[in-house]
Amino acid sequence: MKALITAGGHGTRLRPITHTQNKHLIPIANKPILNYALEYVKEAGIRQVGIITNKDSSEVSRVYGDGRRMGLSITYIPQESPSGLADCVRIAEPFLGTEPFVFYLGDNIIVGGIKRFINEFNSNKSNCHLVLAKVPDPERFGVPEIKDNRIIRIDEKPKKPRSDYAVTGIYIYDSSIFKAVNSIKPSARGELEISDAHQYLIDKGLTITYSEITGWWKDTGKPNDLLEANRLVLDNISTKIIGHADKNSQISGRVIIEKGCEIQNSNIRGPVIIGAGTKIINAYIGPYTSIERNCTIKDSEIEYSIVSEDCEITDQKIRIEASLLGKGVKITEAKLKPFTNRFIIGDQSIVEIR
Repeated sequence: MKALITAGGHGTRLRPITHTQNKHLIPIANKPILNYALEYVKEAGIRQVGIITNKDSSEVSRVYGDGRRMGLSITYIPQESPSGLADCVRIAEPFLGTEPFVFYLGDNIIVGGIKRFINEFNSNKSNCHLVLAKVPDPERFGVPEIKDNRIIRIDEKPKKPRSDYAVTGIYIYDSSIFKAVNSIKPSARGELEISDAHQYLIDKGLTITYSEITGWWKDTGKPNDLLEANRLVLDNISTKIIGHADKNSQISGRVIIEKGCEIQNSNIRGPVIIGAGTKIINAYIGPYTSIERNCTIKDSEIEYSIVSEDCEITDQKIRIEASLLGKGVKITEAKLKPFTNRFIIGDQSIVEIR
């Protein structure tokens, strides 16, 4: 079995961070989102992976190369334009061939991996196996209609959902999916919808089975989703302190402090992960915060946030909370008169000031 993972698109709902970074490389608990998908497929025994990328970007391939460092063999499959998930499957047919495969949306994170879903696909002798999750807002997703434990219909982002389930970004197929993606027509938004391909299989009488996620699942398409995914991952870490904390610092809860990290006169309250080379001085780092490498946080407080590498936060009088900081961000106190607020802000930024 092979795996096909998406890592393209433009991440419009995560701008301005995605103006300069592929959304699949945004860190969750100090690992790129895409790492989780790659680790899950490897854990399931899959070694050959195709990654869908934007045609004009080599950012993902620069990070992962041929996959050998992760024990994988990676093939990159550029998509001409963001033409839908079914188009991703269509263009990957030469790589995938005739054997069954897992199709995994690279910005999804779940607990427990995907091996059990593959086992259910095999034991049911399915043509298509979908993974479902109950959600409060099914209108954001593909939504199944279920009758007598069978999926009889799937609607893409319906205004009036027929159930409170979402089809998550984990699909398992045999080669019959290729006839489906080559038979459907673009939707009103100009994309080949994966829900239409699933409906094609249903209409043709093929075997569509499903599993329900009993733990947590996150589609990290929006800033709040990233923060929630970060929280969920941090909830499962174990304490590992390699860096140095002085005697005036307090560390409580589950905390990872990586090599070369310096904690001085600070309070770290886990779950928290702090990356290599980061300096925390006279600061408070609250629960559900991940801070990447080579950052400086001084005379400031932050919690429930994601801080990317090379950030600097100094002299903040009010605690920073529920924030997502891209690489190299600086938040400092004004030192020169007039003491005004000064901003350099990209498109679609959000700034709340007290």
